[in-house]
Amino acid sequence: MGLAQYAEDGHFAPEKIASALRTTSDEIARSAGLSEDAVRRKDRVLSDATQRRLREMMEIINKVEPRFGSALLAYAWYRSEPLPGFSGQTAMQLVLSGRAGEVLDYIDAVDAGVYA
Repeated sequence: MGLAQYAEDGHFAPEKIASALRTTSDEIARSAGLSEDAVRRKDRVLSDATQRRLREMMEIINKVEPRFGSALLAYAWYRSEPLPGFSGQTAMQLVLSGRAGEVLDYIDAVDAGVYA
């Protein structure tokens, strides 16, 4: 599905993301490297930093969703599957350390057959 399903009024909405992924907003915050306060207070949810982290996480999940058949399985992959070439780190760990772009590049490379 598209990223629009996770948004409300043009912004990523943690509660919509949590509902789609069958988890809590607090868990979404942890998965994106945010404080729980960042997904509870409207002014914090709308901040550039919070929206960037939510976007990075959802871009990755959305990009691998077709591979797994559901957003829920893609979310599980994001949180738990070590990526080759990244010292056993998961996509989530890489996002938390500011390396979301590298994860997206890795996914593109896999899709292109580089790591097949």
